[in-house]
Parts: sequence; C-alpha cells; structure tokens
Amino acid sequence: MEHGVGASAVVGVSTRDELFGEVRVTLDAAHGLVTVDGDGLPLVVVRRAAGTGDVDEQVPVGTRDGRRLALAVDGGAVPVSPGRGRLTRRSFRVDVTHAGVRYRLVPDSLTGSRLLRGAERVGELSSDGDGVVVARWVTGAGVRPVEAALGYALAAAFGTGALPMWMLLLDALGDLVPG
Repeated sequence: MEHGVGASAVVGVSTRDELFGEVRVTLDAAHGLVTVDGDGLPLVVVRRAAGTGDVDEQVPVGTRDGRRLALAVDGGAVPVSPGRGRLTRRSFRVDVTHAGVRYRLVPDSLTGSRLLRGAERVGELSSDGDGVVVARWVTGAGVRPVEAALGYALAAAFGTGALPMWMLLLDALGDLVPG
C-alpha cells in the first residue's frame, strides 16, 4: 500500500469483474477522491478532506489519517480507519465497518492485499495506486456487492501490497545515513 501517484489527472477505469460485471473506478489523486460503482454495485466514495495539508503522494487518496477521510456507501457515512503504514505489512491495513460487519484490506505480498470479512478471506486485490484494480474473489465466500465495491474502493484509494518488515527497516535506516 505504499504505491501512489502524484499526478493531477483523473483516471477512470472500467473493468469486467468475474462476479459483478462492469466495475467503474475513478481516481482523482490531486483532489483525493475515489469513486466506485458498477452493475449491481453500490456507489462507494472515498474523499480526502478539503484543505488537508501535507498530502502524502505515496497514498493515492493523499492521506492515511482517518480524521481527514470520509467514506460513503450509497451516500451513507462509513467509518474508515487506515493504519499508519510504517514498519510492518499489517500497519498498512485499512479497516471499515459497514452494517455491523468489519472489513479489512491488508497487504499479504509485495503487490497484493487480501480483503477480510471479520477473519474470513473474501478476496485478493492488487493496485499500483493508479486507479487500476484487479480483484479475485474466493470461491464459496459468498461475496456481496457491497464487499466488492468496498474492496475496489479501498485498493484504489490506498494501493495494495507492502514490503516485508526487513526491507522497510533497511529503507528507514538508509534514510538516517547522511549522504
């Protein structure tokens, strides 16, 4: 979830999902806005608060500060709680609770993340932070349209994947060395 874009262009991508048909993802990194909708999917919007200073260009939506983010499903507010994104893959997680169900997008490889419903894995998603999201749903998980829309939105807003802890630690140590 460390990938991002610093471009000001709006990227709109239409994808054919294996379970849900056409899915449209729009990423406006400059304004911190992600929208997802599609055939039978609810509209999910992730928005960075206007006037947010110190935009993090490593995060497509521009921040990992949940106080500066709003997430809505079909117009209804949903709490979003991103991890700080520091030294462990788990720290790059993003949690949301919708209709009493907790969902978590958490990296599980360099490029991919898994979407969990509670403790159950429901999908694998990947996105380089460019608005393009690839989703594979777990057979038999009974993935609901809202879960797919949330998965696409979180992957587009925060990117997927993370370096293992040892690589993140080496990177942090490298930043401390003068040169």
